[in-house]
Amino acid sequence: MALLLRRTCLAVLAALAVSTGALAEYPERVVKIIVPFPAGGTTDILARLVADRLDKRLGQRFIVENRGGASGSIGTQTVAASEPDGYTLVMATINTHGINAAVFKSLPYDPVRDFAPITVVASTPNVLMVNPSLGVSDLTSFLKLAKENPGKIDFGSTSLGGSPHMSGELLKTMAGVNLNHVPYRGGGPMLNDLIAGHIRVGFDNLPSAVGHVRAGSVKALAVTTPERFPSLPEVPTIAESGVPGYEVSAWFGLLAPAKTPRPVVEKLQREIAAVLAEPDMKAKLLELGGVPGGMSPDAFGEIVRREVAKWPDVVAKTGVKVE
Repeated sequence: MALLLRRTCLAVLAALAVSTGALAEYPERVVKIIVPFPAGGTTDILARLVADRLDKRLGQRFIVENRGGASGSIGTQTVAASEPDGYTLVMATINTHGINAAVFKSLPYDPVRDFAPITVVASTPNVLMVNPSLGVSDLTSFLKLAKENPGKIDFGSTSLGGSPHMSGELLKTMAGVNLNHVPYRGGGPMLNDLIAGHIRVGFDNLPSAVGHVRAGSVKALAVTTPERFPSLPEVPTIAESGVPGYEVSAWFGLLAPAKTPRPVVEKLQREIAAVLAEPDMKAKLLELGGVPGGMSPDAFGEIVRREVAKWPDVVAKTGVKVE
C-alpha cells in the first residue's frame, strides 16, 4: 500500500513538472491563428490586432491564416483536428460555435466537445446598412419600402447562417417583411458589393463596417443590440426604431483544440486579457465597434454552451437550414 501511494505521488509530481515546464516554455515556435472567414471581415480584423500584441508580449510570432468556407466550418474543423499543443488556435464566432450547430444538417466538429475555450476577444453589434441609392433615411422608411415591394429587395450578409444573416431573418420575422437573402464569403466581399450598389441592403458586424459608415459609403439604419453603441451614438437600435424586443449580439473568441494543456490555455487567457486591458487597445476596439473581452476559459465555455442551446429554437422559427 505504501509503495502504491509513493508511486502515485511520484506520478502526480512528474505531471506537475511537465505542466510547469510547458507553461514556462510556451510558446517556443510560431503560433497559428486560423480565421475561418476571408480577410477583411471583423473576425480577421480582431485576430490580427490580438496577434500583433501577442507577438510583442510573448516573443514569438502569432500569424493569422484565413481559411474560409461553409460558414466558417472548414477552418474551424481544421483546428479541431490539429495537435492539442497550443500552436493552432481558431478565432471563433457566434456562428462557428453556436448558430452552425442549428442550421447545418451535420457539422464536422462538435463546438463544445472538440475545443478548449480560451477567452472572448470582443463582442459587437451587427448593423443594418443600405447603399445611399436606395433612398431611405431610417428603419421606418426602409420597412415601408420593403412592405410595398415584397420579395423584391435583397439583403447581403457575411455568410449563410451567420449572425448577420440571422439578424436579417429575425427582422423579417418580427417586422413582417419579405426580403431575399444573398450570402457572401465574408464581410469584405459583401461590403464591396454593397458600396458598389450590386446589392443595396446588408447586415454586417460593426467593426468591419464602421469605417465605411463613417466615410458615407454606406448608410447605417440601425444596430441590432438593445442599446446604441457609444462610438456611433447617432445610429438607433432596431428595437427603438419600431421593432420592440429585437436583439442580436455577436462575439469573437479564441479556442484551442480539446485536450490542449490547461496551463497553456490559462497562460494564453492571461496574456490576451492583459492585451485587451491596454488603454490604447480598449480605445481601438471601441472605435471599431467592439467591447473588449478577456473572461476566464470556463466563463467562455459557458457562453458557447448557451449559444449551442439557444439557436435551434430561433432557426425553427425562421426556417433557415444549410444542407
